Parts: sequence; structure tokens; C-alpha cells
Amino acid sequence: MEGEQLIFGTRAVIEALEAGRTIDRILIQKGLSNTLYNQLRQAMRDKNIPLQFVPPEKLRRVTDGNHQGVVAYITVVNYYKTEDLLPEVFEAGKTPLLLMLDRVTDVRNFGAICRSAECAGVDFVIIPSRGSAQINGDAIKTSAGALHRLKVCREENLKDTLALVKESGLQIVACHEKTEHLIYDADFTQPTLIIMGSEENGISGEYLKRSDVQVKIPMPGHIASLNVSVASGIVLFEAVKQRLALV
Repeated sequence: MEGEQLIFGTRAVIEALEAGRTIDRILIQKGLSNTLYNQLRQAMRDKNIPLQFVPPEKLRRVTDGNHQGVVAYITVVNYYKTEDLLPEVFEAGKTPLLLMLDRVTDVRNFGAICRSAECAGVDFVIIPSRGSAQINGDAIKTSAGALHRLKVCREENLKDTLALVKESGLQIVACHEKTEHLIYDADFTQPTLIIMGSEENGISGEYLKRSDVQVKIPMPGHIASLNVSVASGIVLFEAVKQRLALV
């Protein structure tokens, strides 16, 4: 599949980790316990890689090779850290515009959002290390290649990331339906991080509490709900409109 490579076998996965390959996730057979497995866990230490323990049947469905109880998905998309990228944005003399996606799990939605984000000049996108769409061939295709250009930060703890962003001088703008303020009421000319929520549950309450501004898209129609990729595009290009007005 475009954008994703499968590696199986404990030793092969260890070597990929030690070589610094970007691993999207690792599947490990339940109950696996041997010397190589212990070496694998050592190699994974501090790498913040999503890990799933699965039954043997799952691994057999993934590959008919000699997987030894371990399968890894390696993506061609590199992941970054917010703490590394944000200073670079300021050093470049830019006014940061970041996008955080809270549990957006649909691959095509994710790809479409990243396409809009790249077009809108978003500096980078932030996603959680667990509970987010996989960056695979479908995501890359739907993004029209934007995921080869747009940097993605995968973070273990979004609360800590929000704290870091706020300490760096950015406002947190949460977009959801249960607020009275419209997107036009927000000042997107400031250094800004926009949060968009999951398709099913919106933005987590703990992240809403950490936001500085909460806004919604006006919807005078009868269906007061938008696909998250469409909503993201509307909010991002309101930010673009406001910022272009200053030029």
C-alpha cells in the first residue's frame, strides 16, 4: 500500500528501530515472551510507538510470512515533535498557525483535512499517538500528496502539548457546535492553534477547558452538522482570510 510498508519478524523490527525508521505501530502476539521480545521492548523504549497485543489469527490475516509474533507498519511519513518545530516557526519570523486533531479516526477525513491544512499554510498538524487515523496509502492519496509536504507531530499527551503551546504564546481556539461565538469572532491573526474534534464525539472536555476561545461555524440549514474535514477547511480559510487582510 502506498505510504506504508509491512515488516515482520522480531529481529527485522528491532533492526528497523535501531536504524531509526519511522514506525507507525507494532502488533505483538498476546503472550509472547522470549529473549528477542525483551530486546524488542528495549529497542522501543522512549520511542512513543503505539503497540497492540493481538491474537495469532490477527497476525495471520496481516501476513502469511514467518512473523514470529511481531509485525510493524513503517510509514514513509516522518513524525515530529511540537517542541522541536514550534521554535523553528518563530525563528522563521512567521505567525504560527497550527492544527490539532483530537481523535479524527477516518483515514479519508484525515487526508482531506491535511490537504486543506497544507493549502492554508498551516505550519504543522498535531495528532495523538493513539486513537488517530493511520497515515497509510488512502490518507496520502486523499491528501493529494499534501502529507509529503505537511509535517505531522504525533504526541503522547495532548494536554502537555497544549500547555507547551500556550506557554509559547499561542491562543487555543476550539471549534465545536455547543458555543454561542462564531468563527468570525475569533482573532486568527494572533499565533493560533486550532482544535478540531472527532467525527463521533467532538473535542474532549479536558481540551475544551484548556482552550482560550470556543467558536462554531454558523449553519442556518436544517442539518446543523458538518463533516470534520469540511469544517476544518472552513475554519482554516477564515484564518487565511483574516491574515491576508493584514498584508
